[in-house]
Amino acid sequence: MPMLKRGSSGPAVLALQQRLKDLGFDPNGVDGNFGPGTEAAVRAFQQAKSLGVDGKVGPNTSAALAASSASGGETSGAASSDTANVASAATTPANAGGLNLAGLSGKLPDFVIAQIPATAAEFGITSNLRLAHFLAQCALESTGFTATVENLSYSAARIPQVFPKYFKNVNPAGYARNPQKLGSRVYANRMGNGDEASGDGFRFRGRGYIQLTGKNNYTSFSTFVGEDCVADPDLVATKYPLASAAFYFNSNKIWAICDKGASDSVVTQVTKAVNGGTHGLPERLQFFRKFIGALG
Repeated sequence: MPMLKRGSSGPAVLALQQRLKDLGFDPNGVDGNFGPGTEAAVRAFQQAKSLGVDGKVGPNTSAALAASSASGGETSGAASSDTANVASAATTPANAGGLNLAGLSGKLPDFVIAQIPATAAEFGITSNLRLAHFLAQCALESTGFTATVENLSYSAARIPQVFPKYFKNVNPAGYARNPQKLGSRVYANRMGNGDEASGDGFRFRGRGYIQLTGKNNYTSFSTFVGEDCVADPDLVATKYPLASAAFYFNSNKIWAICDKGASDSVVTQVTKAVNGGTHGLPERLQFFRKFIGALG
């Protein structure tokens, strides 16, 4: 996990802030931006745990955060200084709601692991089997948890291949390398979006680890999480990338498919429910085997 410090932003900071808040060190907001409040909370945590107090989250502070309980205790192996060797330090909760999160250490980014307990509790991820299926699909759809916003920058030659339905007898040249214009067209007049001129298609383009798309879906998700992601769509990418993906699974009753087992056939069924087809199926199968093996 990279060093987090004032000025950092994104899902890793969001997970850090939520963890600090859960432990009773108020970061003055959970917004994915590492500002003065987050730095003060980190310093308070470091002081409480007898760590080097610098307001930055390096490997040892990260390990201590993961190993600490809400009551302030730590599991064995927690580091005592940000200059110590942390190769054997605990980096994830060993067990959260029956999920073997410790098994995911080193196989999944720490900032993703940190989001799992709250997401699992909220959206019904009640077994390691469900979690393995879910993570496999998220990993493929987000290019290994590196993308949280849909990439709509295509060449003129590529646009008709990706969006043939929307470019019949339409010259794609004017849309090439113009994500705002392209998104506004291809997602216009569907999923609750207005026409192309409204810009809704781009505004409510895919975000999160399984690309929540369309005004209707943003509205439904907003109602569920109690925060207005229609007014601020970027919250889906910065604050709720994993939760929005779990919302999709939950809303589309995909957990019931996951519960059928760990066979390639079941992974294929889950893939069709998520993707509408079998794009990237070999990689999804590979991800699933990796995660189910890690989770046990």
